[in-house]
Amino acid sequence: MNDRAGDQTGAGSRISTRQAAELLGVKPATVYAYVSRGQLTSRRDPVGRGSSFDPAEVESLARRNRREAAAPTGSAGELAVRTSLTLIEPDRYYFRGVDAVELASRHPYEEVAEWLWTGTLPRGARFTAPPEPLAAARRAVAALPEHSGPLDRLRVATAAAAVADPLRFDLSAEAVLGSARCLIPVLVDALPEVGQPGWRGDGRLARRLWTRLTPREPDPDALAALDLALALLIDHDLAASTLAVRVAASAHAHPYAAVSAGLGALEGPLHGAAGRLAHRMLEEALERGGAAPVVADHLRAGRRVPGLGHRLYAGEDPRARALFARLETLPQAAPALAAAREVVATTAARRPGLHANVDLALAVLTVSCGMPAEAGETVFAVARTAGWIAHALEEYQERPLRMRPVGQYRGPRPPQPMP
Repeated sequence: MNDRAGDQTGAGSRISTRQAAELLGVKPATVYAYVSRGQLTSRRDPVGRGSSFDPAEVESLARRNRREAAAPTGSAGELAVRTSLTLIEPDRYYFRGVDAVELASRHPYEEVAEWLWTGTLPRGARFTAPPEPLAAARRAVAALPEHSGPLDRLRVATAAAAVADPLRFDLSAEAVLGSARCLIPVLVDALPEVGQPGWRGDGRLARRLWTRLTPREPDPDALAALDLALALLIDHDLAASTLAVRVAASAHAHPYAAVSAGLGALEGPLHGAAGRLAHRMLEEALERGGAAPVVADHLRAGRRVPGLGHRLYAGEDPRARALFARLETLPQAAPALAAAREVVATTAARRPGLHANVDLALAVLTVSCGMPAEAGETVFAVARTAGWIAHALEEYQERPLRMRPVGQYRGPRPPQPMP
């Protein structure tokens, strides 16, 4: 018997891998993924040339998948998506079950990315930009107007790298990971250098990114803070940009297109711009000699105080707590750190439930290291690209086009007269 036919056993008729895949509406490779997760059991045929499955078990899994797809809501009526990547609790978060802050504090960005992608932690991991996509990305970025922002450059670099990769439509895990390990360094190395040209250090991504963010001479403690920020920001469950990535991946868009969807959502003022606003607030507080008048101006204008509050954490954002602790070791960060704490204290006098979030901590880093206001967006986007790839990898293993909500029509009831 080959893998295209069923076999007859004492327990009744069994079905082949291809038949199981058709019942489940997935690729044959996904059937074996179900087996590896313990959701299906397979049996080798007597000749050893294929696998067979219990049709009742396959149908049960198909019904469960259909139920979950038909009712994709959480307990609060929000969209819920299966994921094994990030778990967020009221005071901490985890990457594949491991405390994310502890992981990011002990390992550089590249190793944390590998953990999120593969569940393994290869020591000394490095990402290298291949010459052809890097050259294409640099040409495309160089052609942009001078006033272009960091997200403009990153989106264009992503599109250029995609065109230079003829294998981008291969959605196998191995191919997607290969693209990811190339795309992330391309995004960094395609950005114009503002630091010492040619300074590369040991090749880590944080070191290369530093020269794109500030003209200052790097020092080990500041680089460690930047690397920590990158690792902490790799993923944070289904933020708006991550959901956009999963929608694109659900339609089997290639990984570059999925990342482009995430960058597009990040452009929104409610998602990616928070770090820029917090940076400017801290700069103004330092210029005016205190945070109280700056906070007062925000409140008087009816604006939210940037860098405060997070809907997923009851107290201080654990990412902010970790980054603040690292920044305390930087002498040059002391003024910005004091200003950030004054912002929190001033606001807490009237609104005690508001705590610092990672945008405020990232602003302390960017202000104290001589980076521009948009540097936080760059750090966030580069860091989160690894998380977007991890979510795309998961979504490629799911039923295609499952991210299809049903519209609730609120227009005039037909028939209406022809306009």
